[in-house]
Amino acid sequence: MPVMRGLIAPQNTFLDTIATRFDGTHSNFVLGNAQVKSLYPIVYCSDGFCDLTGFARGELMQKSCMCHFLYGAETSDRLTLQMQKALDERREFKTEIILYKKSGSQFWCLLDIVPIKNEKSEVVLFLVSHKDITENKKDQDHGNDSETAGHNVTGSGCSMERRRSRAVLYQLSGHLQKQDKAKSKLKINNSVLGANANPVPEYKVADIQKSRFILLHYGAFKAGWDWLILLATFYVAITVPYNVCFTAVEIREDGGSAARNPPSVSDILVEILFIIDIALNFRTTYVSTSGQVVYDARSICIHYVTSWLFVDLIAALPFDLLYAFNISVNFGVHLLKTVRLLRLLRLLQKLDRYSQYSAVVLTLLMSTFALLAHWMACVWYFIGRSEIESNSPSSWDIGWLHELAKRLGTPYFLGTMAGRPANYNHWNASESEHLNGSLTMLGGGPSVRSSYVTSLYFALSSLTSVGFGNVSANTDSEKIFSICTMLIGALMHAVVFGNVTAIIQRMYSRRSLYHTRTKDLKDFIRVHRLPKALEQRMMECFQTTWSVNNGIDVSELLKDFPDELRADIAMHLNKELLQLSLFESASRGCLRSLSLIIKTSFCAPGEFLIRQGDALQAIYFVCSGSMEVLKDNTVLAILGRGDLIGSDCLTQEEVIKTNACVKALTYCDLQYISLKGLREVLCLYPDYAQKFITEIQHDLTYNLREGHTTEAEICIWPRAYWDLFILCYGATRFLRNTCLKVCPRQRVLICRSRKSCHHLSLICCYFRDIRIINLIVYTRIKCRYANADTWIFVCM
Repeated sequence: MPVMRGLIAPQNTFLDTIATRFDGTHSNFVLGNAQVKSLYPIVYCSDGFCDLTGFARGELMQKSCMCHFLYGAETSDRLTLQMQKALDERREFKTEIILYKKSGSQFWCLLDIVPIKNEKSEVVLFLVSHKDITENKKDQDHGNDSETAGHNVTGSGCSMERRRSRAVLYQLSGHLQKQDKAKSKLKINNSVLGANANPVPEYKVADIQKSRFILLHYGAFKAGWDWLILLATFYVAITVPYNVCFTAVEIREDGGSAARNPPSVSDILVEILFIIDIALNFRTTYVSTSGQVVYDARSICIHYVTSWLFVDLIAALPFDLLYAFNISVNFGVHLLKTVRLLRLLRLLQKLDRYSQYSAVVLTLLMSTFALLAHWMACVWYFIGRSEIESNSPSSWDIGWLHELAKRLGTPYFLGTMAGRPANYNHWNASESEHLNGSLTMLGGGPSVRSSYVTSLYFALSSLTSVGFGNVSANTDSEKIFSICTMLIGALMHAVVFGNVTAIIQRMYSRRSLYHTRTKDLKDFIRVHRLPKALEQRMMECFQTTWSVNNGIDVSELLKDFPDELRADIAMHLNKELLQLSLFESASRGCLRSLSLIIKTSFCAPGEFLIRQGDALQAIYFVCSGSMEVLKDNTVLAILGRGDLIGSDCLTQEEVIKTNACVKALTYCDLQYISLKGLREVLCLYPDYAQKFITEIQHDLTYNLREGHTTEAEICIWPRAYWDLFILCYGATRFLRNTCLKVCPRQRVLICRSRKSCHHLSLICCYFRDIRIINLIVYTRIKCRYANADTWIFVCM
């Protein structure tokens, strides 16, 4: 599957901010609709408000947000009028009022009304919060009672103490009350809006708040960077095992040994890339478990630290800096570099995003197989070299590496280290021997190139088959490794090559489906012995239809989508038909319903769409191609792109017979609406149904309803009329005496000017001896009298 983009559409997070991030102490609130004046109905109430009042949510919806249902005998009328006035004036209001629960018990409520605005600064909602302050009121009343009792007992001798106590209690009570109110409001604002937010929340679609330094995980830059890291990871996966096994001590072509060279520029660049990748991951968005895209920098850092930071950090350790400080690099340091292979875990994580690209997945799978063979070759050489290093020269001849050295004429031998450079790093210094008091070393043997090629040959032959025996396992270690290689090879056959087969089949699935359908069609024709003409029509129809939709069944593809989304897609697919003036007065809901019942059809040249006397099942729209309307072998009309044919009688549940045939002249793409479905939609929208019946009589290019007058009248123009045209509009405007004979009672007048076409339609109204029933204008009709700028008028 491709990279998961997450839910990136702008959202109205007002309710999420108010309802789910509200502090628990202030979760008792309702939202009222400010656009319904006087009533201000409740559109949302919190669970805390339901618990506080005892009402269920269903009982509260659409009631006034002034909460008249909470009023009682001791509820202040003055305060309720102030609340109503504040709502009407759309301003903030705060007060303490006595309200009653559903059970009838009263409580003191700290009520706060906050207007909510949209992006146009229009008040659309009221946030009415309720806080139970009954306990605070009781404590305050208890303090006042104690003060009064103390005053009666102590008498005048303690007047100073009484005054001091009253002052302290009064100040403390007022201070606590003000502090409680201030804390309450501050807590609401901080919990709902954030410490630095606007004092009033807004009900609007929130823009995505993203820093310019935050990278989108689905962006083009991140995709390119991931491919670069992918190549760097493959480079590390190839070079690290090779350096560990082959180049700790490089064997020269002459049989000598040389210390490994310092890291190349590519090694340093890869380390720099890995370090930069860590920095970029701290600024790259990710998709949360709920599907939301996280843009917050702090959340991104926490997510990365708790997921992949450790793996990336270990893989990016710059081991090659040891060379910069002249530190001796031995086999152990090279072995530590294998931790960089942990980057392959990130590669496995990202493989799914490329799974839709068959060629990419095929390349990655084959690269993975080749990489595994490379690792096996490195381990195979390491085992052979270890067998020679750890055994005495008398037992060398049983190892595969010794056999290779003998065949190549470069046998191994032991020699002293005299004359070797001081900074020489032995491949395995712990296994070196002393000969006559001097340190000895292993010399000779095949070159690194020959050793690697032979190792890779053995690894591939073992992974893909059981080997050929020319490079065989002789020692116990070699045999154990060969067994493991064969088992891994069997697994790779099942995983890699099984996926390769599936990918190749998927790449050619559409072509395979085409050939399968073609074969089924030919078998059907052969079994039922269809005539040649019918066979040709079937094959042409199938091939043309396939070229248009590529074998995709749109209805089957969209059936699992929600109705809302399917309607939007259908409106886009059928927008050309829905843009006709016939549907201009239809509501959006009506258009969506119509778009869902629009189907597509196809006609090959010479094929009849409708025959005379058939029951009309739909109204048709010509998307491309040309058709002709025939009656008794007489051409009544020529249809082209944008023409609509059908019937104007759609409301009656009766069978509509057609009065003519409709035949395709070229390959035609059609869209049609079934009459049954159209009647059902019009029943749902009766206001539009009347307009539709009126408009379709004017928009139909040709009415196929039986009984509709379509007979062509005599349209032979007298010489006087031609002279009139010539005098009025000039001899160059019309081709005189070039009427194309369409039928015995119909002529076509050819005109080369759009302006002349308009004048012609006006002039015809004055020819009272000629009955003009219909005037059809077609552009760019090819005939022997017309060119690309010719308009043809059919007078009927």
